[in-house]
Amino acid sequence: MGTGKSTVGRLIAKRLGLKFVDTDQEIEQVTGITIKSIFKRHGEIRFRSEEKAAVRRVSQQDNQVIATGGGVVLDAENMEMLKQNGIIVCLKADPEIIYQRVGLKKNRPLLQTEDPLTTIKSLLTERRPFYEQADVTVNTSNLELIEVASKVARIYNDYCTGKGVNKSDG
Repeated sequence: MGTGKSTVGRLIAKRLGLKFVDTDQEIEQVTGITIKSIFKRHGEIRFRSEEKAAVRRVSQQDNQVIATGGGVVLDAENMEMLKQNGIIVCLKADPEIIYQRVGLKKNRPLLQTEDPLTTIKSLLTERRPFYEQADVTVNTSNLELIEVASKVARIYNDYCTGKGVNKSDG
């Protein structure tokens, strides 16, 4: 969260002439309620179930950039589905940067705690092994979103032309 996935995803899709899909928007469209409301009414387990269904739907399509929530990596099946048809790029940022970007926003259910920065650090530590499964990682902490989009577009082009990907590209 707060690494620029949705904004960067839209920029990349536009640059490469691909469709952009955000799994959170997909979930809201299918369920008719917001992510925040799903968490509040039904809890995280229900959200993760909806998330998995969304990943299943969107991962079967070609020529698109998919932005997922940061917790999608917690389910190995999600990662397998996403890897079948493309590359996975993990956008990361320092906890303090993430806090500056999203720490006080009320639309982040997992951050509705007494100490959002500590929560962010805890989530990043817990999820680190899962994030490391990405094909490549780009640190967005000190980059403008357009710079991140350019990097990821280059990574994608290298992948498509057979040059492969450098696991840590920033």
